[in-house]
Amino acid sequence: MLKEFKEFAFKGNLVDMAVGFILGGAFATVVKTFVAKVVMPPLGLLLGDVDFADMKYVLKAGAPEVKEGDKVVTPAVEEVVIAYGEFLNDFIAFVMLALVVFIVVKKFIAAFEKKEAAAPAAPPKQEVLLEEIRDALKK
Repeated sequence: MLKEFKEFAFKGNLVDMAVGFILGGAFATVVKTFVAKVVMPPLGLLLGDVDFADMKYVLKAGAPEVKEGDKVVTPAVEEVVIAYGEFLNDFIAFVMLALVVFIVVKKFIAAFEKKEAAAPAAPPKQEVLLEEIRDALKK
């Protein structure tokens, strides 16, 4: 099993896969930033000056801490929310990322198929041997 893993790792498959993960993560970050900072602000402006990142449904309101001097009387309570605006941002980023990956893969497969179709098929060995025999007989 270790031998098979070494063969897999040193053939380049593991390295290619690692590079793909790193580039995919970086690309996902770029797409997420593009959606949050470029796409959503104009969309929010068109919909009546809405900031999607701030859209949420409050389940339990939060409260700041109450102090008497240096003594904390009541600790702070964080609000409990459903942040559906952030979900919308992430969902749109996912759809855009999936679309771009789909296009890239489709183009890659099409280019690979063209390359295979463009390469002429080598004649069978029997045919080559028969051609050599024919050429030898002509001489």
